[in-house]
Formats: sequence, structure tokens, C-alpha cells
Amino acid sequence: MLTADFIYNPTAGRFPSAMLAERAANVFRQQGWEIRLEQTQDGDHLTRLARRAAEEGRAVALVAGGDGSVNLAVAGLIGSDTALGVLPAGTFNVWAQELGLPGLSWTRWMALEESARLLVAGQSRRVDVGVCNGRPFLLWAGVGLDAFVVHRLEPRDRWQKHAGALYAAASTVWNAAIWHGMNLSVEADGHEISGHFLVAVISNIHLYAGGLAEISPWALLDDGVMDLWLFKGETMADTVARAIDLLAGTHLESDAVLPIPFQRLVLRSDAPMYLQVDGEPMEFTGEAAIEIKPLALKILVPQKTRHTLFKYPTQEFLFQGEDLT
Repeated sequence: MLTADFIYNPTAGRFPSAMLAERAANVFRQQGWEIRLEQTQDGDHLTRLARRAAEEGRAVALVAGGDGSVNLAVAGLIGSDTALGVLPAGTFNVWAQELGLPGLSWTRWMALEESARLLVAGQSRRVDVGVCNGRPFLLWAGVGLDAFVVHRLEPRDRWQKHAGALYAAASTVWNAAIWHGMNLSVEADGHEISGHFLVAVISNIHLYAGGLAEISPWALLDDGVMDLWLFKGETMADTVARAIDLLAGTHLESDAVLPIPFQRLVLRSDAPMYLQVDGEPMEFTGEAAIEIKPLALKILVPQKTRHTLFKYPTQEFLFQGEDLT
């Protein structure tokens, strides 16, 4: 029998999650899983619950929440054999979009159950995890404008979460008007580059900007490499031009955008900067050291995903009705 802790964040996203989490948990129970339902008290508690699931040898830690909840769960599961399964219930669910899982909306109240059905019939895979100044991340880490906006947005009130992407977009435009970039030195796998940039973002996945843009079309979750994207500029006009390129996918040909694949990276600045990991604000002391931990996390994925996500053939058997090993 498969054992899983189902952890849900009652304050994540725009919708009350307790009843929806229970219904989704029943999808797994109907397939013979033993489910222990756990409600988080705060972010640290979510990490502790995920770590406990790993220490107790639970096969899976299911997390209902947004990308911030994903990040907190990764911190408790990295390096373990307990797989992370994500049921999108947050304001932003870019990780779920990457996997092709439906997110909650006013017209899609059964999304958690739909996602549960996709995961219960899916497979487990091992994926790379980034570590930024000691903190794990699964999607991105970044400095510059995106991190500046994250620091201004978080924490959000419930009404701001209801506004969702509209509120985030308005905040981005407002803050872009006062953001003029940063001087940054980069050391990536022994190679150095310096310049003035609007954004420096490390991406492990295809999607970015709340899932509105595909930043790394070639991203793979298990290849031991992540991509650093450097966006040049210092004016509002530069910011608008980079944003248009990113949304249109033409940033791949732009001379103002530099993609750098890496395994180890150090970002330094002589001025105060903002830092974010998986869309969550993080303290920054003038230097960000990032390294990749290859195949350090086990995840659940549907049989079909939105993008090609893996370099290597299936690592685990389909586990419906079987033991997950």
C-alpha cells in the first residue's frame, strides 16, 4: 500500500482549500493509498511536515498550494526518497502549468481532483534542484526587477490574491518605472562576465512570468544544468522592450538577452539587490552562490506533460496500485 501525507495550505491562493483538499485526498484513497491529511500552520511548519514525511519513509508528500508551497516542501524533501506531488491551489501555479496540471479557478472548482487523477495514474521521476545561498529551489532564482517586484508583493492580503495575475502585472509595471537595473558580475563554471542588467534569472523550467512566457524552451529537469538569463537595460523603455521580447519568444534572438547554461554560479553586486527563489523573497547580502544538485528530488508527474521535461528515459515504473520505490 502506498503511504502519503497530504499537506495543504489553508491560506494559499484565492479559494478555501480544506474541503477541496479532502475531495482530492479521496481520489488517492480510492486507488488504495493510505492518506494522512495535514494542515499547515505557516511556511516553516509546511517544511517540517514534508521533512517528517521523508523521515518516516512515506512514499509521497502531496502538497496543495502554490509555487511558494512547492518551494517550502522541496526544502523538507531534498535528498530523500519521498516523492513530491503538487496539487495546484495557489495564486500562481507555474510548476503545475509546467507539468500540465489544471489550476483552480472560478470556472474550474474540481481542478484539485482532476490533478489528483492525473498524478495517481502518473509516474515518479528524479529531478535536479538548485541551491541558492543554502536554500533549495525547483523553478527559479533571480535578482533584479523580478525579485524587486516579489519583495514588494509578498506577503499579499486575500483580496490581492483574488486579483491574481492582474494585480501582479500592475505591480510589475509600477515598480518597473523606478527600477533602473544593477551592476552585476557573474562567474559561471569558471567564466566571468560583468555588465548592467535589469534582471538575472536562473531557470530550471520552461515557463516564467506567472506562466505567461516561455523563457527556456530547451529546459530539462534531469540534465544537471540550469540556465542563467541576463536581460540588459536600465530604462523603462528597455524594460518594455525586454518584456515584449520575452512574451513573444523573440528574446532568444535578442542581443540584449544573454543565456548562460551552468552547473555552478556566483552573482555579485556592489549595491543592495533583491533576491527571489521560486517567487518567494529571500535575504541577499551582496553575493548569491548557486549550485545544482543533480537528481536530488523525486517528483510525481502525469503520464503526459505540457513540454518535454526529461533527458533520460523513464526512471520509475508507473505506480498505480503498486509500491513506489
